[in-house]
This record gives sequence, structure tokens and C-alpha cells, in this order.
Amino acid sequence: MIHVLIADDHAIVRKGLIQILRDAPDGFEVDEASSGQEVLEKIEANKYDVIVLDITMPGRSGLDILSQIKVQYPTLPVLILSMHPEDQYAVRVLKAGASGYLMKESAPEELIQAVRKVASGSKYITATVAERLVVNLEKGSEKSPHEKLSDREFEVLLLLAKGNPVKDIAEKLFISAKTVHTYRSRILEKMQMKGTAELIHYAIQNQLVD
Repeated sequence: MIHVLIADDHAIVRKGLIQILRDAPDGFEVDEASSGQEVLEKIEANKYDVIVLDITMPGRSGLDILSQIKVQYPTLPVLILSMHPEDQYAVRVLKAGASGYLMKESAPEELIQAVRKVASGSKYITATVAERLVVNLEKGSEKSPHEKLSDREFEVLLLLAKGNPVKDIAEKLFISAKTVHTYRSRILEKMQMKGTAELIHYAIQNQLVD
């Protein structure tokens, strides 16, 4: 039986995903976590075959948790679950080590298929993501401004776009306020923008934040 850890900060979403997997033919053994820190604690204490991880978690982001999981448990498959369009996040999380990307609006059968596929050691990507990956591999492919950012810069962008003060961002990412300011400067330079207000507008317009 496949042992799955569902990580999402919304209890209703978690319960729904758990029910889908438990009702599936042959079933799944399912555990749950409501924060990134709880994910790491449960992985350390238990053995899982697949982690289903929401990319927008409170505190440390799903990207940050994904990065840590891949450092500590490089062979553990992580299926990213998100409400955000595939073209905004999928390529980035796959490059960061995720085994697949699935939108929350997907059909229950697709979740079951995705979990089984990544548990077997394969990647789960939709035709849209596959096409995007091909485009990114083409020489001279034009990238969106946020695609030029490193994973850490992207995290800072998302936190700034949600209106988090520099001090709060520093605490969430376990870095100094000075470092946050440095990242902000790099983000503005790479994206050719003048200030935080412009970053917020861009993030909302491109559906990077809720």
C-alpha cells in the first residue's frame, strides 16, 4: 500500500484529498500535515512513499520545504498541489526537484493517477507543462520577468507581494532584514521594476498570489 502525506493548511482541502485517496481502488495509507514545519517533522518520524505538498503554505513556503526535502531525502517523491496556473509554477518546481505538479481543480481520478505515478518513480506532468518545458529548452526562449529569479528571490517576491513587512519575511525565511533588502534590490533589478507596489501589481496580474 502506498503511504502518502498530504500537506495543506486548509483542513477542508486536506480532508477532501484524504477521502479521495482512501476511497480509491486498492486504497492508500494517508497522513496529514497543516504546515511546512509539521511536514518536516512527520517525514523525520515516519516513512512515506509520496508527499503531496501545497505550494502556498503559512510560514515557510512550499518551495522552501520542497528544497529542504530534496536535500535531506533526495529520493522521496514530492507532488506539488496548487491553485495557481501551471505556466506560473510548474516548470520552477520541477526544476527544484518535484516529481509532479497538479492543480487543485483537477479531477479526483487525476490525483490518484498522479500519486501512483510519482510513487513508482516516474514524473507526472500534463501536456501543458510538457509543452512549456520544451519551450524553455529552446535557445533564446523569452522568459517572463519572474522566471529570471532564483528560487529564493521568487520566495521573497511572493512574500513582498502578499504585503509582508521586511522584518516578517526575514523571520519566515530565517535570514536577516538586510539580506531581504538585498534580495528585494536584485528582484527589482532583474524584473526591471521601480518598487514594491509595482511588484505587487505584477504578482496579482500574473496570478502569483491569491
